[in-house]
Amino acid sequence: MKRPLLPEARAGVGAAFVLLCLVLAAELADGTDANYVGLLAAAPFLAAAFASWPEVLAVGSASTLLAVVFCSIELMHTRERTLVMMLNLGAVILAAGIASAVGAIRQRQIARYAELSKLASVAQQAVLRPLGPQLGPLTIAARYISASAAADIGGDLYEALDTPYGVRMIIGDVRGKGLDAVRLASIVLGSYRHVAFERADLRAIVADLDRAVARSVGDEDFVTAALIEERGGTLTIVNCGHPAPLLLRRGQVIPLDPPSNAPPLGFMPVVKPRVERLEPGDRLLFFTDGLAEARRDGQFFPTAERAQRLLGHGTVGDGLASLESALLEWVRGRLDDDIALVLVEYQGVKAPATVPSWEIGGAGATAVG
Repeated sequence: MKRPLLPEARAGVGAAFVLLCLVLAAELADGTDANYVGLLAAAPFLAAAFASWPEVLAVGSASTLLAVVFCSIELMHTRERTLVMMLNLGAVILAAGIASAVGAIRQRQIARYAELSKLASVAQQAVLRPLGPQLGPLTIAARYISASAAADIGGDLYEALDTPYGVRMIIGDVRGKGLDAVRLASIVLGSYRHVAFERADLRAIVADLDRAVARSVGDEDFVTAALIEERGGTLTIVNCGHPAPLLLRRGQVIPLDPPSNAPPLGFMPVVKPRVERLEPGDRLLFFTDGLAEARRDGQFFPTAERAQRLLGHGTVGDGLASLESALLEWVRGRLDDDIALVLVEYQGVKAPATVPSWEIGGAGATAVG
């Protein structure tokens, strides 16, 4: 099956053949003298800048054929410039060979780049499993917005689990990019997926994750994270240097700032939980700092001001799609950092509301009401 040309390859080959046509027209207008044969050497190099070696070889062959024809016509009429003609013809043949080699090298690099991008995508998909669409009383949607199509991938992470202690979620951001960031994100998520089912206290989970990060990174590496628990209509959030989630309730957008600031994981954070009572229809947006830092001409994307209009309609998946579209339009398609987004909606529960046992110091959950 014939491989279709990419748009840039078609443009390069087209430009090269335009140059060949111009040289052909100039030579025909100039009579029997081959004064422009040397320009034919530029055509294969022009193609090599955009196309792979088969296309470059085709352009080089056409250039060589035209050079042979023009030189032969002049040599049939005069032998005065035989050496010059042979040098020009040799230059065109050499240029065609070099340009074809350049095209072959470029094709191998493109294939390697595509393979690395594919491997990076697979690695990140293995770390970030799909969320939702329903966990307990929460409907959930998540999106990952990459800052570029390159194989350089980020360490943004998220997870949501239905545990004996309620629905628990984490969203975080590893400092740095690339496979090292993905490796650390996988360590954090692997630890979280275990301890979320074992620890009754979110603060104990933070301590476990902090130790996991400290064992795996250098002195300057860290992970910002927010841990969330929904239990019986009570929302508990602990924040380790991460952007505060946004609560959308009855047309208002409320930042859920922590009671006190805490450093990221890796710096032994001491967290204080924020506890909120949820109402049916409440939506919560969790995001990484790529959204908080997205800007255009020095102006940050107005997330809080536009959140209700963008996120308050349709399903939670519709809301995230609207936010992504508005964000990319704001930054004109150019992001400086990857972004992880999680939007949840609380559907309400029929069971008596409870608060986490570690919040009231008891051994089990206590009913409220």
